[in-house]
Amino acid sequence: METETKQPQPHCGGAQAGFNKYPNFFIFRVTLRGQPDEDAVLCTQSKTYAVKFVGTSNSVLLIPPLDQSVSCGDTEDYDKKLIAPVFKVAPGVMELVEVAPRIDKLKTLLSEHPYPFDEVSVMEEPNEMGNSNRGLYSWEDLIEKVQASGEELRSGLHSLSAVEIGGYWRIVDDNYMDGILNMLLHNSVLNDWSLNALNESDVVIVLQSDGFPHEIAHHCLRVYGSKVNEGVMRLDEKRVCVHFARRILRGRKMRMDNFMVEWTRKIPDGMQASFDMLEGEVLTEKLGIETWVYAFSVSSLPSAPTERFSMLFRERPKWEWKDLQPYIRDLSVPGLSSEGLLLKYTRRTQPTADAEPVFSAR
Repeated sequence: METETKQPQPHCGGAQAGFNKYPNFFIFRVTLRGQPDEDAVLCTQSKTYAVKFVGTSNSVLLIPPLDQSVSCGDTEDYDKKLIAPVFKVAPGVMELVEVAPRIDKLKTLLSEHPYPFDEVSVMEEPNEMGNSNRGLYSWEDLIEKVQASGEELRSGLHSLSAVEIGGYWRIVDDNYMDGILNMLLHNSVLNDWSLNALNESDVVIVLQSDGFPHEIAHHCLRVYGSKVNEGVMRLDEKRVCVHFARRILRGRKMRMDNFMVEWTRKIPDGMQASFDMLEGEVLTEKLGIETWVYAFSVSSLPSAPTERFSMLFRERPKWEWKDLQPYIRDLSVPGLSSEGLLLKYTRRTQPTADAEPVFSAR
C-alpha cells in the first residue's frame, strides 16, 4: 500500500510536531510492506520502520477533514458553532520504530536462480526465454517482496554484487565469475594491459569476443575493479586476492603454509597477498603444532543480530575480540551501538587486566 503525504500548512500547528519528528513522511511517498505471514513495516525512501500498535487509556476520536478554508485563527463564534461528526473511536495508535531492513530475504530470492555460464542472455535472445523467468525478480518484484526502503534495497543489491540482466536482478554464479576474471587476467597478459589502467571499452570488447555478454563484462570490472578516470579502471588488489582465496578454500581446510603457497601462486603477477586481507573471510585453528585455515565468510551470515550471534557461537563457543570484530562490524541496529550489541548478545570475560577479552554466548 502506498500513500503520498504533503507538508502541513502553517495554520495547522498540531501537525507540525509530527512533521518535525518524521520529516520524510511529509515530503516523500511512504509504503507499507509485508507478506501475509510477515509483520508490516513502513518504508520511506531511505528508512524502514516497524509498525507497532500501542493501546491508550484516553479515547482517540477519528473525524473527517475540516473545511480548510477556515483557519485556526477564526472567531470564537465559529468555535461555538462547530460540530464534528465522529465516525470511529480508536483504541490506540500505531507507533513507528526504526529498524534494520530485512535484507536476508533479498539474498534468498536472488540465490534461487543465479546467472550460470551456459544461460542464454535474455538481452540477446529474449524470445528464447519463454517461461524460464520463474525464480527471477525485477526491481518491482523485489521492492514488493523485500521489507526495505528503496535506498536500502539498492545498497543490499550492491553488497550482494547483483547485476540487472534483461530486466531481472541476478547474482552471477561463482564459477562464471571465476571464469570471466581468469579470462580478463589472461587477456591482460596477451594484450600487455596494465592492471592499474585498464581501458574499459577495450576490455569489454575483448571479453565479448570470448563469448561473455556485454553486461557481464562490465559487471566483472565493477566487482573486481574501481574507477581511475572516465573509461579507465584498475583491478583492486584485495578483491582479486580474496576471490582466489575463496576458490582455494572452497569446501576444504588447509594447513596454513600450504594455503599461503597456493594462494601466492594463484594471484596475478604484481599483486601481493597478505593474510590481513582475509579478515571476515577465514578462520584459523590450532591442531597440535600446526595452524589450519578454512573459509568462514561474513557474507554468508544472517544480517539479523540474533541469528548472526547464534551462528557465530555455533561455530565457536568462545571468541577473542580480534577474531569476532570482523564478523559483527557490519551489523546495524538503529538505536543500538556496537557496545550495546555486545552487552545484549555476549558475555565478556577477561582473566587479567592485560589479557585479551573473550566473548561467549549470553
